[in-house]
Amino acid sequence: MKNKLLQLHPQDNCLVALADIHEGEKLSYEGGELLARSNVTLGHKLAMHELSAGDKVIKYGAIIGSATQCIAVGEHIHSHNLKSDYIAVFHHQDAGYQNTEDQTT
Repeated sequence: MKNKLLQLHPQDNCLVALADIHEGEKLSYEGGELLARSNVTLGHKLAMHELSAGDKVIKYGAIIGSATQCIAVGEHIHSHNLKSDYIAVFHHQDAGYQNTEDQTT
């Protein structure tokens, strides 16, 4: 497979994984390249451009939500850093969830 990423619409600021992607993998898509900053599974999104907290995430040419924190180019976009602007959703932090990978000893 030549490209593992797809930009669905010219206005999108995220890319969709066409296969599982591993952190550190150099990826190309029609129009550019990026370095994956996260492991991402098929169908999930990666940031095409750096996003700041509050920036709108655009997929299919439409706003799908807002970044809840800064998202680097090549970083996974999902419920841990994206909130819907349209429907109430559950967020890990609402239940006191902590990612053990981010904890230091």
